[in-house]
Amino acid sequence: MKESLLFTPCKIGPLTLRNRTIRAAAFEGMCAGNSPTDLLYDYHRSVARGGIGMTTLAYASVTRNGLSFPHQLWLRPEIVPGLRRITDAIHAEGAAAGIQIGHCGNMSHRGICGCTPLSASSGFNIYSPTFVRGLRKNEIPGIAKAFGTAVKLAREAGFDAVEVHAGHGYLISQFLSPYTNRRRDEYGGSLENRMRFMKICMQEAMEAAGSDMAVLVKTNMRDGFRGGLEIDDCIEVARNLEACGAHALVLSGGFVSRAPMYVMRGQMPIRTLTYYMKQLWLKAGVKMAGRWMIPSVPFREAYFYEDALQFRKALKLPLVYVGGLVSREKIDMVLDSGFECVAMARALINEPDFVNRMKERGELRCGCEHTNYCIARMYSVEMACHRHLQGLPKCLQHEIERITARR
Repeated sequence: MKESLLFTPCKIGPLTLRNRTIRAAAFEGMCAGNSPTDLLYDYHRSVARGGIGMTTLAYASVTRNGLSFPHQLWLRPEIVPGLRRITDAIHAEGAAAGIQIGHCGNMSHRGICGCTPLSASSGFNIYSPTFVRGLRKNEIPGIAKAFGTAVKLAREAGFDAVEVHAGHGYLISQFLSPYTNRRRDEYGGSLENRMRFMKICMQEAMEAAGSDMAVLVKTNMRDGFRGGLEIDDCIEVARNLEACGAHALVLSGGFVSRAPMYVMRGQMPIRTLTYYMKQLWLKAGVKMAGRWMIPSVPFREAYFYEDALQFRKALKLPLVYVGGLVSREKIDMVLDSGFECVAMARALINEPDFVNRMKERGELRCGCEHTNYCIARMYSVEMACHRHLQGLPKCLQHEIERITARR
């Protein structure tokens, strides 16, 4: 029987992980006032204690105008001490600490980001919903420079790695995709031009990272809908990220403003989603149109695996597989196929100590049923697995039971 690679060390740029597991950068919703909280500290410490190789704080905006949510991290100097408290706790448990940095682009509202939401091109984002303004050419270098500043702040806060978010339909992805980029200058048109913004962001990030921080990039393998990027284009994007010096790519897919469940798979529990919403107008709109706006995409374990194999053949740099891993069997399958690391999110929301349990007991499956309660909840309050909560309203319990029964 072939020996498993799972609990062998893994090198990503200047960083060596104690094993090949990463807590994926899934939004926690634990940052009231755009700052780290005890809740964020407790969660990431528990994942580090649970045996993970690296845990990644999610979706830290590089600027205020890149914020999607009022309970999302905004990486700025005044929160560095709070972040240092978290990284110290992670390191004390033997894990590495990463932080995802990005800009949401058109996925926001004026009341959150402080301006008309920005994008590659002007238009209307029905998924926010809001009018959006295309970035002026003279504004682009400043946004790119903010990525470099964010990396410097991450180093000051004690992080070992940053993950640049270039997927899922956020700002870098909005420049890459022809669906959202209709520019007629050197940042639009051909794929080469649409990659220009990504490249200058990467230049700033890599220069700031220097020789002592690892830089990973989350990138799409497909946008997940007709009219978006397909796999051949995304492989070309990945090759350019490799040429930019990225130490590893996290392979994902989907576009939150067009194909949201392509990222996560399964069904969005609409009743749960609206139950926690505070804006009455938004709650009413999602109740009426949610099933149409957020169609289900069937879930199966390791749902990105076949696409990821094509990237493994095309690229030489380390690759991190993410997408539907809930069992030791599939994790070993992915690692045996040449991927350096595996990343998990929902499995570790369900069981923060899943990695240690795999190490201690061998063949295992975590208890996550992929009802997506945690996803629906995190847009308004902190993420949590329904199994960890008491007193859940009966209407939400019934929705979870219905979704579970259909799977």
